[in-house]
Amino acid sequence: MGRNEPSIQLSKTVAYLLRHNPAAAGLELDPSGWIDVEELLERMNAAGHRITADQLDAIINRSDKRRYEIRDGLIRAAQGHSVPGDLDLAPTTPPAQLFHGTVERFLASILDQGLLSGSRTHVHLSSDTDTARVVGARRGTPVILTVDAQRMQLDGHEFYLAANGVWLVQHVPVEYLTV
Repeated sequence: MGRNEPSIQLSKTVAYLLRHNPAAAGLELDPSGWIDVEELLERMNAAGHRITADQLDAIINRSDKRRYEIRDGLIRAAQGHSVPGDLDLAPTTPPAQLFHGTVERFLASILDQGLLSGSRTHVHLSSDTDTARVVGARRGTPVILTVDAQRMQLDGHEFYLAANGVWLVQHVPVEYLTV
């Protein structure tokens, strides 16, 4: 790995700080999850996480999931937060169906309670089965759930579309799910 190549651990640290625990490096995100890029770099280095601007650029540009947004010298995680915040996303009309990838061991609980956000602020949904399959495969053999997003929206549930194409919703009750 070259001098400016970020490690996997460094990439995970950036995600952890921007999505779950900014205070671990003395960071304070604004209410929409943004922080100055220079401050992120300074605070990470001060906390012992050696990172350069080039390494951060590589982390951002190599993410096939487009995990981060950059605007006017600020950075934030596009979704996946467990820290409270308002991503300033407007409710958006979803496609008729959305998808969620999981594995068999979680299926009984999901079919009992629906899809819950757990420690995150939203449930993450995909607009295609291929993406859902990749997400589910991270934990084993994937099981794809279909979400009747059109009916959910008609029943008053609000959907949001993150900058990276991930659909977000507070909860998916079981009556909107099929395996």
